Amino acid sequence: MYAMKPRLLALLLCASATNALAQDTRLDVTLAGIQHARGSIRVGLYADPKTFRKEAQAFAVRQVAAEAGTVRVSFEALPPGRYAIMAYHDEDGNGELNRRFGMFPTEGYGLSNNPVVSGPPAFDDSAFELAAGTAAREIGIDIRY
Repeated sequence: MYAMKPRLLALLLCASATNALAQDTRLDVTLAGIQHARGSIRVGLYADPKTFRKEAQAFAVRQVAAEAGTVRVSFEALPPGRYAIMAYHDEDGNGELNRRFGMFPTEGYGLSNNPVVSGPPAFDDSAFELAAGTAAREIGIDIRY
């Protein structure tokens, strides 16, 4: 019984170390095509197709000051998995993507994988994988107005 305790402890320590490594992926997102410096850029990271585009239910959200041209945001310590991003230029600072008739964006927006969409964008069109053991991943998103 005494010999089992050190083995169990070693197993638990290895499992903890492996879990910590798996959680250590950084995602760097470059957003290009921003037209002006009014407002902010909001970037929602989604891990669940059911909550895609519902910012209040995003896995994580970053906000940075808008700059004409390109801005960059990072998400730290992400677990491996399948994710999608929706970003938008919150020009008026109201914390939401403004839409005409509730459907057509009136502020710049972009999606991971830069899919061409007609209608509401789907998670699958924007989804990408963060593999276990990857230290960092970079993706680029074009903001369209």
